[in-house]
Amino acid sequence: MKIKVCGMRLASNIQDLGALDIDFMGFIFYAKSSRNVDELPVINIPKKIQRVGVFVNASIAEVEQWAKAFSLDYIQLHGDESPEFCKKLQEKGYALFKAFAVDAAFDFKVLEAYEDCCAYFLLDAKGKSYGGNGIQFDWRILDQYTSKKPFFLSGGIDLNSIQSVLNLKLPQLYGIDVNSKFELSPAFKDIPKVKELVTKIR
Repeated sequence: MKIKVCGMRLASNIQDLGALDIDFMGFIFYAKSSRNVDELPVINIPKKIQRVGVFVNASIAEVEQWAKAFSLDYIQLHGDESPEFCKKLQEKGYALFKAFAVDAAFDFKVLEAYEDCCAYFLLDAKGKSYGGNGIQFDWRILDQYTSKKPFFLSGGIDLNSIQSVLNLKLPQLYGIDVNSKFELSPAFKDIPKVKELVTKIR
């Protein structure tokens, strides 16, 4: 099970997180987010940790600007981006996460058009904002997931959720994405709590 910690911003906090056994570290480039990054922290992130830039309905030029400036390994599209938009980024050489807001009425057929242009899907709980809502959706709906594409589970995951995640036994469940439930304040992660998460997963 891969571990992705999203919503980082402060250099010292990034450094502390980088010392843990996680796989992906996410940075949000969305002005309306309380975790928005508008200045690059000067910090050395271990190469084993993949850098993910999160964008919401951004232009290709904006994505490329941050991807180059911050040496992003993955682009996560967390808005209403079309399959055609994803394909354009893929053609430019970017590896993509595509996030989808899931509730009881979610139609998994929507994923089909994105399968050829994304490395991973990310299934997040539908809420008032594009991510970071701190709520879970009913994971029983994941029984309808038929795509062969590996996906990350997101939305309100906390320490009490981990055993339930591990019990899901879904072949395409590749990792979890955590954020708000592991924070002391927006963009400032509770490192001991993340360390406990790593222990539970590993």
